[in-house]
Amino acid sequence: MEKNELYPIFLKTQQLETLIVGGGFVALEKLSFLLKSSPKSKVTLVSPFFREETIELANKFDLKMIVDQYHNSYLENKHIVIATTDNIDVNIQVYKDCKQQNILVNVADNPPYCDFYMGGIVTKGNVKIAISTNGKSPTTAKRLRQFFEEVIPENIDDLVKNLSEYRKTLKGNFEEKVETLNEFTKGLLK
Repeated sequence: MEKNELYPIFLKTQQLETLIVGGGFVALEKLSFLLKSSPKSKVTLVSPFFREETIELANKFDLKMIVDQYHNSYLENKHIVIATTDNIDVNIQVYKDCKQQNILVNVADNPPYCDFYMGGIVTKGNVKIAISTNGKSPTTAKRLRQFFEEVIPENIDDLVKNLSEYRKTLKGNFEEKVETLNEFTKGLLK
C-alpha cells in the first residue's frame, strides 16, 4: 500500500512573500484558498491578464498585481511560488527557476513539479486541521474537509483556550506536563 510521506507544517504566510504566476481561474482558486485560511498573507500576482474576480479579491486584501509576462526577476525575495498558468512551458520554467533559487514551488495540477500541495483545511477558532491526499484526489480532501467541519463542535475553541490556561498552571518538566494534559484530555475521545 502506498503511503503519504508528506510532512505537514503550518506556515505564517503573513511573514513570507508569496508569488502567484497566472491570473485565470486556477490563480483565483489558489488565491481564494490561501486568503480564506490566512487572510494576512503577503501575495504578489503576475500575469498578462487577471479575471475580474481575481482583481476584486486582490484589491479587497490590498495585494500587489503586476500585469506582465512571467520573468524570473519576479522571484526576487519570494519564499513561496504558485504557478497557475495554462501554459505548461511557463509553469515548468517557473518550477526550474524556483529550484535554482531554493524557493518552494507548487505547479498547479502537476504533482511532479510541486514541493508542496495545498490540501483541504478545516478551521474552528484556534483549531486547524490540514488534509492531504498526497496530490492524488483534491475531491476526497474536499469531502473529508466537509465531514470534519460538520463533526467538530463550534465550541472546540473554548476547550483549547481553557486547556491553554490550565497548562500555564502546571508545575514540573515538559514530560510531566504532557502526561497530566494527556490524562486530563483522554475523555475527549469517548
